[in-house]
Amino acid sequence: MSWRIDYDLRMLTPSSGRESRSSGTSFAAGTDHRTSLLHTSESVHHRLNECACYFICRYRWLPLPMIEQIQLFETSQGPMDRRPFEYVERKGLGHPDTICDSVMEHVAVSLSEAYLQLAGHVLHFNVDKALFVAGRSEPKFGGGSIIQPMQFIVGDRATMSFEGKEIPVDEIVEQAIRNWFSTNLRFVDPDDHLRIRSVLQPGSPELVSVYSNHNVTSNDTSVGVGYAPLSETESLVLEAERFLNSRQFKDDFPATGEDIKVMGVRQGHQLDLTVAIAFVDRFISDASTYQWAKNSVTEALSRYLESRHHLIRKVTIAVNTLDRLEAGVRGAYLTVLGTSADGADSGQVGRGNRSNGLISLTRPMSLEAVAGKNPVGHVGKVYNVLANQMANAIFDSRDEVEEVCVWLCSRIGWPLERPWSVSVQLSLVNDAFVDDIEDDLYEIIGRELDAVGNLSHKLMLGEIQLD
Repeated sequence: MSWRIDYDLRMLTPSSGRESRSSGTSFAAGTDHRTSLLHTSESVHHRLNECACYFICRYRWLPLPMIEQIQLFETSQGPMDRRPFEYVERKGLGHPDTICDSVMEHVAVSLSEAYLQLAGHVLHFNVDKALFVAGRSEPKFGGGSIIQPMQFIVGDRATMSFEGKEIPVDEIVEQAIRNWFSTNLRFVDPDDHLRIRSVLQPGSPELVSVYSNHNVTSNDTSVGVGYAPLSETESLVLEAERFLNSRQFKDDFPATGEDIKVMGVRQGHQLDLTVAIAFVDRFISDASTYQWAKNSVTEALSRYLESRHHLIRKVTIAVNTLDRLEAGVRGAYLTVLGTSADGADSGQVGRGNRSNGLISLTRPMSLEAVAGKNPVGHVGKVYNVLANQMANAIFDSRDEVEEVCVWLCSRIGWPLERPWSVSVQLSLVNDAFVDDIEDDLYEIIGRELDAVGNLSHKLMLGEIQLD
């Protein structure tokens, strides 16, 4: 825990009769917190010289683990909804990058479960390096064919044995990959359409030792960032893709594949959405059917979104803007399996959505690939998820907070509940100040950090969806 000293000085200079005030806060951590803070108190007294003064000093425990640096500050920028523009993207379930992320997160959960069963705790692994190689296909109106299957290549590190017992890592990985494709992509048969190759190797001795007992420390020096709330633009982009990939929508429009990307550009009060949807060729008999399907999807999405925006006054939707239907099959976004990976685009871990499901170019964000990382010690995963949780907890706790952004920085070898640095940026209502709410903020920060072990446990069991 950390000690904190708050001081309030009122100084009266005898020669001038002028009164001035000063206040501040100091933090101290270590074996003798009070001695450090008393030094702070004494240094303040020394500055008074011969001034007559009142010195109010109070000590208190903060519900914070020992943190090297912590900063709360207010920004002069208003919330994102009041800023002049936004650029927000979401890559849907069947996009090759999202497939790569989702598959490797499923692999990470499967490995965690296997290690827990064998060793009683999660052993060293990181499977955040993977490549989804596009196959070759020949789409046609009425149904085409797969010429060459897709490939999924898994790399990086995993623990292959424990106390002399071999762990069937490659089998666990392959089964997890096949299960994900069978469950999530309607038209992909992993036995026929996919080839899987694992090139996983054991980790380095130093990093392996991080997971050798239950007192796991940070395995990297890295920054996680999160914010709350989502802007209306972000919410609409997120809801648009989820609607288009919902089970009900697929029942109503089976010709739409899972490979969907939504890009939202807001200028002032107008939001323009460009949507890419991979249509499945077996349901499209000709160019006119394709155009009808596009129009029907556009109308359905427009109806869905029309009651879901309030600050934004106008939403436009454009679907598959590359299409040139006079060119026939070559001028339409047709796939055989509902994903462009069957014959066009490859995917890679870390190129898709951030941990909140969006790629928001007008927000701070980490370039860490969250998917596939070890849920126990890899701060590139844990801190990005935790920063979003912490931001939402702060936003929900006080009406004065209009928007909040949290940065958490680890230092390799330190406990996860003890970040190297924490920064919290706040956008507040006009008549509020950080000082008014800082006690609540410190309490939330301490509580969320104290529960980081529970967060890791939920991640290792797949109970927190990274979409």
